[in-house]
Amino acid sequence: MSKKKRILVVDDEPDFAAIVQRNLEKEGFAVEVAYDGVEGMEKVAKNPPDAIVLDVMMPEKDGYQMCSELKADDKYSDIPVVMLTAVADHVASTRYSHADGMSMEADDYLPKPASADEITASIKSLLNIK
Repeated sequence: MSKKKRILVVDDEPDFAAIVQRNLEKEGFAVEVAYDGVEGMEKVAKNPPDAIVLDVMMPEKDGYQMCSELKADDKYSDIPVVMLTAVADHVASTRYSHADGMSMEADDYLPKPASADEITASIKSLLNIK
């Protein structure tokens, strides 16, 4: 990669975000982290990334809301979004479901715990990087 592709990781779990960041950086990406959807949208507005790794369940603004806002805005709708979630199909105690994620306009959808290799492969595929 001549110019490093920029990835924004948005996840409210600092340890998980750090692991994803470290692994993407090993692959040659420049990575920025936000810890909720509000901070994520602020970072996108300041300097739009080449792709976004986005958790679903977060405080302030969840991943579904952030993805919906991004895809509805012509300035950001082309940014590939990989949604990550630990939501199980059978968990009725939350308002989240895999069906919601699959119907979202995200470009890829990976259940947590997604491996670093899965996340990296998804990002590379969405950005057409070999």
